[in-house]
Amino acid sequence: MNHSQHFATLNNGVKMPMLGLGAWDMYGKEAEQATIDGLAIGYRLIDTASMYGNEKEIGNAIRKSNVPRSEIFVTTKVNNIDQGYDPTLRAFDASLKKLNVDYIDLYLIHWPIKNKRKQTWLALEKLYDEKRVKAIGVANYLIPFLDELSDYAKIIPMVNQVEFTPWLFQKDLLDYCVQRNIQLQSYSPLARGKKFDDERLLQLANKYDRSPAQIVLRWNIDHGISAIPKSSNKIRLQENYDSLNFSLTAEDMLAIDGFNENFRICDDPMMML
Repeated sequence: MNHSQHFATLNNGVKMPMLGLGAWDMYGKEAEQATIDGLAIGYRLIDTASMYGNEKEIGNAIRKSNVPRSEIFVTTKVNNIDQGYDPTLRAFDASLKKLNVDYIDLYLIHWPIKNKRKQTWLALEKLYDEKRVKAIGVANYLIPFLDELSDYAKIIPMVNQVEFTPWLFQKDLLDYCVQRNIQLQSYSPLARGKKFDDERLLQLANKYDRSPAQIVLRWNIDHGISAIPKSSNKIRLQENYDSLNFSLTAEDMLAIDGFNENFRICDDPMMML
């Protein structure tokens, strides 16, 4: 199959896979094996973070795979306790060393920490200007944080990674990012399976002869949102990856948009305003 349509072109021209493997809450051999399995299946975006404590294992998996480094899009993030200008630069060096790679594809501010956001972003701009990272962005930035960032940023973030599901359909944020050419990326896109018993979702899964997870991932992708579901189960990894093989009708997309109930499974970033 032709996967050329399954890449987003970021605002600096870098291509990023629309579907990736999230590595939150995976440790040691589990993280390493999941990454090896994911790369074998066809995943080319691996999302980790300093906070996750598995950068070393992710790096090991990348080297053990038969996939050239140039084909793998590696994302990591500066930890909350490392934010600020100089600490961020040191944290980047530490992540680079743990991953044991020559460069990072995407480096993100993990959370919008009060009184640290500006200096942390300026450090990311320095890393980008020095070509040590191919793209920079933010995570958990809702509209107020993006507005604040625009006051001092010389570089528009390439990516904004947020919790985004049919039950947390942040249409205003999606529209905002589309208008400013910021690629939205969804973490925990499956709401950790907590809504898979939604009758409306089950009806659509039956209609398309797909799993609930595939319907939800396809909804993200058809909205132009990159998604990074997490799994260490090979069957689930393949199932999630196969969400690339179909599309939803405009009518069904609209119906899924209507699932929204502002349901969060992670912290609300507005607590950090």
